[in-house]
Amino acid sequence: MLYSKDMNIITEKKLAAVLSITSNAVIIILKFVAGIISGSISIISEAIHSLSDCLASVLTFFAVIKSSEPADRDHPFGHGKYEDMSGFIEGGLIIFAALYIIYESGKKLFMLELPEVDTTLGIGVMLFAVAANLFVSHILFKVAKKSNSISLFADGEHLRTDIYSSLGVMAGLILIKLTGIYILDPIIAILVALFILKAGFSISKATLNNLLDGSLPPEDLKTIEDIINSCNNNCILGIRNLKARRCGPSTDIELTMIFPPQMAILDCHNICDDVETLIRQKLGHVTIMIHAEPECSKYSARKK
Repeated sequence: MLYSKDMNIITEKKLAAVLSITSNAVIIILKFVAGIISGSISIISEAIHSLSDCLASVLTFFAVIKSSEPADRDHPFGHGKYEDMSGFIEGGLIIFAALYIIYESGKKLFMLELPEVDTTLGIGVMLFAVAANLFVSHILFKVAKKSNSISLFADGEHLRTDIYSSLGVMAGLILIKLTGIYILDPIIAILVALFILKAGFSISKATLNNLLDGSLPPEDLKTIEDIINSCNNNCILGIRNLKARRCGPSTDIELTMIFPPQMAILDCHNICDDVETLIRQKLGHVTIMIHAEPECSKYSARKK
């Protein structure tokens, strides 16, 4: 059952995804038109980059919708992995776009005579793209942080790379306008592609870790341990088998806490509840399973 707060977050995620798609669509059209009119491969490379961003935004939109569905018989742990899968595909799209830009720019580098580039239109379009992506990426990161959405975060990362690459292309176009050195155009495109390639590999690595149930970063595990220690008034004798993974917007945590054998079950339960509440306050949307074990049990003795 989804509560009002959860519904509001889901709505915000959908609106953020739609905003990203709309913004990317407008920027793509402007960049392709400017690239064709000006004859600039660096502007066309930016259009291809933005096209990959738009495809990623569409994937994000559908991933957000699917991951918002409640758990069912076929997916008893929910649908959060759809966001991780979306983020992984988005990273692949970025890598593909970067390799294509390098290929096209490389061909232009070896042309005997480089065509002239009309830079004025391109500079204006790049400036508009930077302003639009600054606004949209700010919204995406804000909603991604609130909802722990890996796909919205990946989408925001795409737009952030688009900002830097658009600034690079704009600076290059200004330099070409001032110097008339047209070979700078494909060189700038290749530099932009290398920057995009790095971002693609980074996103793919992070989302693949989630898809393969990789552990949370050491700092997050340390946060969980610190929270448990903060609740310990000589009642928790130790923790065992701490496991944590990211699943889309959620985090799954399992651990065993060792208690004195004379403690009442109700007291152990209350401490476990306190730990779960504090972890949720710190890490957001979390599913926690805590097994309370008496210190004198065979299990505890084996783990010492």
